[in-house]
Amino acid sequence: MSEQPVNDAASETSNAASATAETNPYGGAAASGGPKRVRTRHFQNAKREGIKITGLTSYDMLTARIFDEAGIDFLLVGDSAGNNVFGYETTLPVKVDDLIPLTRAVAGAVKRAFVVADMPFGSYENGPEEALHTAVRFMKETGAHAVKLEGGERSHKQIRRIVGAGIPVMAHIGYTPQSEHGLGGHVIQGRGEGVKQLLADARSVQEAGAFAVVLEMVPADAARQVTELLEIPTISVGAGPHTDGQLLVWTDWAGLTIGRVPKFVKQYADLAGILSQAAREWREDVESGSYPNAEHSYE
Repeated sequence: MSEQPVNDAASETSNAASATAETNPYGGAAASGGPKRVRTRHFQNAKREGIKITGLTSYDMLTARIFDEAGIDFLLVGDSAGNNVFGYETTLPVKVDDLIPLTRAVAGAVKRAFVVADMPFGSYENGPEEALHTAVRFMKETGAHAVKLEGGERSHKQIRRIVGAGIPVMAHIGYTPQSEHGLGGHVIQGRGEGVKQLLADARSVQEAGAFAVVLEMVPADAARQVTELLEIPTISVGAGPHTDGQLLVWTDWAGLTIGRVPKFVKQYADLAGILSQAAREWREDVESGSYPNAEHSYE
């Protein structure tokens, strides 16, 4: 869902700019001359027009504002905060009360991006009513625009109940991190005969009313089959190039993650290196007495 280029000559007149904004179904600052909120309908428009959707995780207002201004279409406040904020080995210990303040910070910082709140393990598995209760909390207490939950056929009733209450749901199938012990670890899903279950899960979440579905760690050809099958957009997390969009954990993408980085991640920066060097330089300046100097002192 990258924004369309605006013709320089057309942008010289307000009438031409208005016409561009009206005919561009995807919105965005480049088209309208100002921020325009991404909605669920823009995901569907993007799939229909073949425009790739972009998503990153975010857990705070600082990164949310940066990603929003960069034109990222949606921000996921993921339970991956367990690994990247709270220091857990898995996402399983993360609670709703952990994610609510993070989601509130992200939602309050953006002007254009669509904010999705991740529903953590144990907050929806007991059935549709529990799932709705969790979703309502996120919508009322954070300002998020949608929720995400894992599972295909097994989560059909939960998705249907939440959507029936007027809350958009992003589904998540393939490798589902909350089920990593049941899946036997970080195992690619949808290989061989497994593609049948992947397709069944995809049909199920669409029929339940999800507006989009994340495909995590599945073979590129399997993801292509799902994308061609569904009317709703597919979002890849390590599912190859044939989906309708891409999503990455921002700390992986920006080179801040310590330890193993998934094969499917392309690192666009080395923030760990930059911060480490800056910290060493600051420590050396303090120890040598060169900081603070007159420039950084009050008179």
